[in-house]
Amino acid sequence: MHNTYQLSELAARLGGNLSGNPAKRIRGLSTLKSAGPDSLSFFANARYLSDLHSTRAGAVLVSPEFRDQCPVACIEVEDPYLAFARASQLFDWRPAVKAGVHPTAVIDPGARVAATAEIGPHAVIESGADIGDCVVIGPGSVVGRDARVGDRSRLEANVTLYPNVRIGTDVLIHSGAVIGSDGFGFARSDTGWEKICQLGGVVIGDRVEIGAGVTIDRGALDDTCIEAGVKLDNQIQVAHNVSIGRDTAMAGCTAVAGSTRIGERCTIAGLSGITGHLEIADDTHITAMTLVSRSIKQPGVYSSGTGLEPHRQWKRNVVRFRQLDELAQRVRKLEQAREQHSTEGQKHDGC
Repeated sequence: MHNTYQLSELAARLGGNLSGNPAKRIRGLSTLKSAGPDSLSFFANARYLSDLHSTRAGAVLVSPEFRDQCPVACIEVEDPYLAFARASQLFDWRPAVKAGVHPTAVIDPGARVAATAEIGPHAVIESGADIGDCVVIGPGSVVGRDARVGDRSRLEANVTLYPNVRIGTDVLIHSGAVIGSDGFGFARSDTGWEKICQLGGVVIGDRVEIGAGVTIDRGALDDTCIEAGVKLDNQIQVAHNVSIGRDTAMAGCTAVAGSTRIGERCTIAGLSGITGHLEIADDTHITAMTLVSRSIKQPGVYSSGTGLEPHRQWKRNVVRFRQLDELAQRVRKLEQAREQHSTEGQKHDGC
């Protein structure tokens, strides 16, 4: 059964001031356009002012300057979008933890599973694994040998933790994620490639969220480290010995090559690529489809690539791009010739 809340309770939980019937019940969240009388919505962008004026929501989260323009009940907050985020947690579809072990789960006698944990169907917990309080291990998930899952963390269905992976508290890992697979390490020999066994682990800090299909490789010798508060979108590849600093957020289909260190509070937009052994400064912001091929020492916004244009124009520009080096050399020769001519002119003037 879905949660319902009185407006007075929502205002108290969100730290806002209520204007409206405190006993009115709210059953969910909706956009301004689609909201009905039992929905809570939010207004955080002036471009949707007409939607605010016409909304049928039971109540709206608004900032103080727009309170008088709200035609329905409102909860006045300093940051409506942040308040919406916190309200969404009250209506999350995930059920509360139901302590117990499903009959089809396989738990090694050498594993420790807290009595308050929930172990789903066909889950596997290997020897030496440690499952904390109120942890959820979803259907088909595997927790490898000597891996550790901290209190209140949740693995959705079909998550794989390899041996010696350590997960902090309040971590959410979505389906299909693989944590601790081998890093891509090989040495060339006369007969081909010799595998470098990956002997490190993976350490995931508290309050991290890891999207569906994410892969995080174990370290070659030291650990791959994802620090507290990091948010990783779906389909991200994090290579061996990468370090991602606190509260950094990374969007989908980004790839980070080995031994790169990303600072704190960075944002990395989708489809970006970061090559190996680099240093990315704290508070760096990388736009979509950017290739980072050198270290970034100063915080700021960085981009690469070209913008969208008609294909025929793009092809012409590609040709010109290939000619840039030749053009630069020609310009340099002209500059050198001009400098030489100027120097000779000065000599003649002095005679």
